[in-house]
Amino acid sequence: MRVRLSLLLAAIVALPTVAAGFQAINRFEVYPVNKSGVFEVVNRHGSAPKDFWCGAGDYAIRVLRTSATQRVYLVQAVGPAVTVQGRKGVQFALNPPQGADTSTGYSVTVKKVGDNMPAHMAQNYCYDRIEDELWPF
Repeated sequence: MRVRLSLLLAAIVALPTVAAGFQAINRFEVYPVNKSGVFEVVNRHGSAPKDFWCGAGDYAIRVLRTSATQRVYLVQAVGPAVTVQGRKGVQFALNPPQGADTSTGYSVTVKKVGDNMPAHMAQNYCYDRIEDELWPF
């Protein structure tokens, strides 16, 4: 019995742990990807491009403590998440990706590397759905 308990405890300790990510205002999880400042916003059910940008802007302002006018850049388009298995993610950074077109456009997308906007504008997308969270009926 003690041997089984010891093996069970050893197995639990050996299991990889998932670090808790930052939870943005819209409850999307954000995880750092590497030491060069890339971070990933991981989807939830029913996610839209504005939701990913919300997570990126909120993380940039509240965790990275960047200024509201700092631009946030899309560095990896929506695809399989690298931080959470089985989910989709979008990677962002505060520095532009090398060689990408960083000219600004008028649409909100998570498919074009180089797309960018000020952190405050991205964070403002968090409030588009806040009404749905407060009034669920």
